[in-house]
Amino acid sequence: MHEPVMNFVHVSKHYRGGTVAVEDFHLDIADGEFVSIVGPSGCGKSTMLKLIMGLEPLTAGSIEYRAEARDASAMTGMVFQQPLLLPWNTVLDNVLVPSTLQGRAQRRRDEGRARDLLAMLGLSEFAGSHPYELSGGMQQRVGIARALLHDPRILLMDEPFGALDAMTRDQLTMDLLEIWERDRKTVVFITHSISEAVLLSDRVVVMTPRPGRVGDVIDIDLPRPRTLDIVSTAEFGDYTRRIRTVLDKAEVVTAP
Repeated sequence: MHEPVMNFVHVSKHYRGGTVAVEDFHLDIADGEFVSIVGPSGCGKSTMLKLIMGLEPLTAGSIEYRAEARDASAMTGMVFQQPLLLPWNTVLDNVLVPSTLQGRAQRRRDEGRARDLLAMLGLSEFAGSHPYELSGGMQQRVGIARALLHDPRILLMDEPFGALDAMTRDQLTMDLLEIWERDRKTVVFITHSISEAVLLSDRVVVMTPRPGRVGDVIDIDLPRPRTLDIVSTAEFGDYTRRIRTVLDKAEVVTAP
């Protein structure tokens, strides 16, 4: 495993009114590692992503980055639960939103990369289309392309496939694995699906009910590159049962 790119050191987040979202969260994430976080709704999973991006202040503790990667806003890309596309923009314009906000010159410099990303995700012929002309899975691909535009070191994904049908979800999962195998970005992936977490990850972090803490960290020692066929193996089943056991002890109900 590579050296840590990001360390959570006894991180806590308390909100006004007394809600404790995260308490004493401690975790090291290695450069190039794929880490999934599972846990019940309201346990602080999405809050963790906001803390990484600096969208929420810490109440206690710290998030430490490798020396050359201290600017969280510059080194992270975010894929949301919904693609959050601008309906009046074309697909290409939606991918280029971060560059457009920086001015016309930056947009011109990044247009070639945006088109390359669309090609990689099978969307070249839809560059001039608008979001309403795309399926839900295609819209989420546009969101992934936008997150990758500036080649971030860390990709944050907040249940990005949760609203998709099963077949589309499987396809996007394999697309994501292909992107990760090629670029080996550090990925922090939030999901309610145990199977999805095992299929994608090097490690699965199981969070406790609120206040969210690290309940367990499970290394996923399955061969890569992975395909959907691995889901039917005994080893895969062992990992899913182990994670479910941890969750059941906390009386947590999640997706299979």
